[in-house]
Amino acid sequence: MTVIVSGMIAGDPYQGGATWAVLQYVLGLRRLGHEVILIEPLTPPKRRPPDWNFEESSSADYFRAVVAEFRLEGKAALLLGGTQRTIGMAYDTLRTIAERSEVIFNISGMLADEVLLAPIPRRVYLDLDPAFIQLWQAEYGIDMRMDAHTHFATVGQSIGSADCLIPTCERQWIPTAQPILLEEWPTTDHIERDALTTIGNWRGYGSIEFNGEQYGQKAHSLRRFLDLPRHTSEKFTPALAIHPDETNDLSALAENGWIVLDPKTVAATPSKYRRFIQGSKAEFGIAKSGYVASRCGWFSDRSVCYLASGRPVLAQETGFSKWLPTGEGLFAFQTVADVVTAIDLMNSDYGRHARAARALAQEYFDSGKVLSRLIEEVA
Repeated sequence: MTVIVSGMIAGDPYQGGATWAVLQYVLGLRRLGHEVILIEPLTPPKRRPPDWNFEESSSADYFRAVVAEFRLEGKAALLLGGTQRTIGMAYDTLRTIAERSEVIFNISGMLADEVLLAPIPRRVYLDLDPAFIQLWQAEYGIDMRMDAHTHFATVGQSIGSADCLIPTCERQWIPTAQPILLEEWPTTDHIERDALTTIGNWRGYGSIEFNGEQYGQKAHSLRRFLDLPRHTSEKFTPALAIHPDETNDLSALAENGWIVLDPKTVAATPSKYRRFIQGSKAEFGIAKSGYVASRCGWFSDRSVCYLASGRPVLAQETGFSKWLPTGEGLFAFQTVADVVTAIDLMNSDYGRHARAARALAQEYFDSGKVLSRLIEEVA
């Protein structure tokens, strides 16, 4: 089939993880034999720097670099919002392709250009930020651009189930796992950083209140584990984008033994992001507190990359243990004591847990399985 994927790469440049989240769909669908076109709409405020010429911006430079690295020339376009100006494929070419495309996977409904969107018979709204997407729409009245779509898929495996109270926005959500192209993420034996790591933003956007409970960011989750390094001999070396004005949190992290790295240094590109993960001993994966509170079943695409690399994952429970087996290669935690117990189990036979991690990625997240199933669901 001819498939369009729309997601953010240049709008969030030099964040290797955010880029991989989109690439897994593009490369995975291509690996299945489909003709895949990547279209990223870039609104002027997202341009970096905002006042630069579109073609000469750092956003455009980053987009070109990603396209070249993953051999997407002639199959990708960066579209300046509200115009027909593109980098890569010309707008008229995109319009012709849209008219013969069978399906679009539109991450968070990013592509809103009706000329490109309307001709495609199966328009899949792909939700990678469960609970927040639905609450913004249902509780805060923010138009998340769902109406233009025919199908709705979410990585929140429990959205719509009885034990998840998040509103469905009167849509039938198809649960889907985060895919990974395993050949791009081989296992590695050498550990460059003997520490538990992760990569993320301390804060992403404002928190939400729903039914008297706060649905917050990673900062709100990690504060509950500030003294964790005091309970184990393991090192914790997260790469966190945290503003220097967050002096209280930065001081608390340092005083408790956290070694905070700059993701702009260690994970700014897809290749650096991959090397950082593959060079780590394991992941200590903190979730946004909104994912935890909602019990939506979210599991991080970043954690999938650790698993595929043969790196055990300790992940904060969001309800994912209802659909993912834990205890070998993957450990779910809710408390500091849970983390310490998981570390002891991991270290008791690290090799076994490393192999189990890769096996989990193969069984549950292999892009061939995940994306074939998703295409069947929207057929």
